[in-house]
Amino acid sequence: MKKIPMMLQLALILFCIMAIPTAILTWYSGEQIIENSESAIGESALAGLNANRKLNENALANLAQDTSRLAATNAFEPIRSLETYDEVNANYNNVSRAKSVMNELINLNRRVDGVYSSYFYLSDSDYVISTDSATTKLERYEPIGWATKALENQRGISGVWVPRKLDSGVNVISYVYPLNRLSSTTSGIIVVNMEESQIGKYLHTTESTGTNSLLLDSGGKVISYSDKSLLLTDGFELPFLREILNQEASEGYTFRELDGDRMVYAWSRSALSGWWNVSWSSMDELMTKSREMQGNIILLTGAIIVLGTVLAVILATWLSRPLRQLVRTIRSKNDLGVVGRNELAFLDMAFKRMQEEEEGLFRLLQEREEDTRSFAVHRLLRGEIPPRIHEVFPEACYRVAVVSIDRYRVYVGNTNVETRSYHRYLLNTKYESLFPEGIEAHSVYHNDGCIVIVMNFAPGEDERNCERIHLALENIRDESFELLTHSVTIGVSEVADAPELVAERLFEAMELIKQRMIKGAGSIMYWQEEEEQNRKYIDSENSERRILNFLDAGDLDGIYKELQNIRCQIRAEENISYDNIMFIYHQLMGATIKHLRENHISTGRMIMGKGDIYSVLAAMDTLDELEEYLHEMYREIVQNLERSTSETNHGERVIQYLKDNYREEIVLKDMSTEFGISYSYMRKIVYELTGKSMIDYLNQLRIDKAKELLLDTDLTIKQIAEEVGYYNVQSFNRFFRKYEGMPPSSYKTAKSKSS
Repeated sequence: MKKIPMMLQLALILFCIMAIPTAILTWYSGEQIIENSESAIGESALAGLNANRKLNENALANLAQDTSRLAATNAFEPIRSLETYDEVNANYNNVSRAKSVMNELINLNRRVDGVYSSYFYLSDSDYVISTDSATTKLERYEPIGWATKALENQRGISGVWVPRKLDSGVNVISYVYPLNRLSSTTSGIIVVNMEESQIGKYLHTTESTGTNSLLLDSGGKVISYSDKSLLLTDGFELPFLREILNQEASEGYTFRELDGDRMVYAWSRSALSGWWNVSWSSMDELMTKSREMQGNIILLTGAIIVLGTVLAVILATWLSRPLRQLVRTIRSKNDLGVVGRNELAFLDMAFKRMQEEEEGLFRLLQEREEDTRSFAVHRLLRGEIPPRIHEVFPEACYRVAVVSIDRYRVYVGNTNVETRSYHRYLLNTKYESLFPEGIEAHSVYHNDGCIVIVMNFAPGEDERNCERIHLALENIRDESFELLTHSVTIGVSEVADAPELVAERLFEAMELIKQRMIKGAGSIMYWQEEEEQNRKYIDSENSERRILNFLDAGDLDGIYKELQNIRCQIRAEENISYDNIMFIYHQLMGATIKHLRENHISTGRMIMGKGDIYSVLAAMDTLDELEEYLHEMYREIVQNLERSTSETNHGERVIQYLKDNYREEIVLKDMSTEFGISYSYMRKIVYELTGKSMIDYLNQLRIDKAKELLLDTDLTIKQIAEEVGYYNVQSFNRFFRKYEGMPPSSYKTAKSKSS
């Protein structure tokens, strides 16, 4: 082949490339079009169904998310104390509060298309606030028992979706969202009614004419369908649906005969709600088009092969001309030692030589184009002196500035990784462009929301350079706030006259960032050696003791006042260090935890449940944040202490009652009613005090008394059983064996022998 002229080879190759694959592909595709049309149609139907399902899920998820966001605000706090309709209408302020809640609900309705109405019901109140009837007495509004029932098995703070029909005849999908201590300070229910017709629009978004779509809940109830008479009925009664949806697969498609037509059924189950999306359509029209397409492809392929043969010869002649000219030119300039070979073999050898040279050049360019500047800055900050440092920083003087994002934890919580990466790229680009001519600045991302800027400038004109640097840093602060919507704090080191001192200057700038705790967010601070050496130390031991005394007394106001005193004491000291501040608050936390444990109070739920509290404190930017966090923590501690005291009092009464009346037949639910507490709460506090369930504790009391009677009296087993509260000897024997590992008679014999 290497000796055949290139033109003939090219003509043959072009013919083979065009004719042979085309013929094979035509024959194979004709067979496969018919064979695989059903599968393709099924996949297409399933893909369209999934697209509609995801659109529907996104709409419902957006509505649920907007509802939870509304619940997380303080929108319902103003009416929390208004438990009756008369209180709401008692004065203008109360009416305004209710109206503000209604306006929040109206805004919620507008955020998602198709919301029919929404309302809020405050727990234990006699009214509702709705978008369709304003503030209305509960007896004049629709019953809400269905909502309470829907939430019975719900766990956590998420809501549930309930398909139903309103009294007005409108079919809706209602989102019921509970408000409790986990999601809001107000207890109640938010109900948002989305029209079923809007769900229907989502279901038919990508469907073609003739396609039927159906939405079922996990139990088979029809949620949305074009035939409105079937809404809220059993969808499994429709043809083939029960058979199809009882399969293990959560999505798929199948084919069935219905009234003489071959139908494709597609189904997909939502992993979030368990709802079923089902669609079906006729295959006949689609398959007719496929058969027509098969015939047209065969005719077209024949024409292409004939035309391709002619074109192959023409193209081979035309295409080979410049290649033959290229070979002649290369041979005239370079002797590659290729003899007795055609043009293709010659070009192959020439291109291999060119490729080897290109790879060598590419490796060289790759090494040169490496980002030496960024690498050099990082090495400089680590205390290393990179080679060719003067190419990056040509001047003799250096200064380091650290730009730290304020409230970085909040910033991280509001952005994703991609957004933060994009922000870093934009900030690095902006920072370097904001410095004036004569000051070379390079910035790199350091860690935890800190960007380090290394400035390089010529010695002399110190005052002028300081002014220009300060102006650039002010612009950096403003630009950062505009991009991040977060303020930044900037720490600026002293001037270094050698690159070896840059790492030390980085330490100075980072230390200044800690002073944000005192100076406040958004500051630009400069290192002053004398000030750092004159840092004062204070301690708050007296305030700690007073706080612990107030904690024992449950005096939350006293605790708040002492925390304020600590903050004022810190602010009054101009030269207090960041480490001293952290020590004060860490010592306060340690003393609080130690005090609680010394008083046998569990701190797991109150304090340790918040994670590493010392790390949380260290992550705070300002004293105001610290004090706000401690207010909340001490409030929870006091509430937990009060709750624990109440539980102990109830528990002691319950246990004493069991000790006094264990001989009687005790109905535990009636007992809880007598004490005025719930049955589940009574079980909980008894378990916490005794480590046993109520039934086990009651039986243990009876068995302990039975053991005394067995050893100290001559009563029969039956008499002892009746004496301790068992009216059935078999039950007495069973429980005795359970707790003592042997029947009563064996216990008495064993104890008598040991005596």
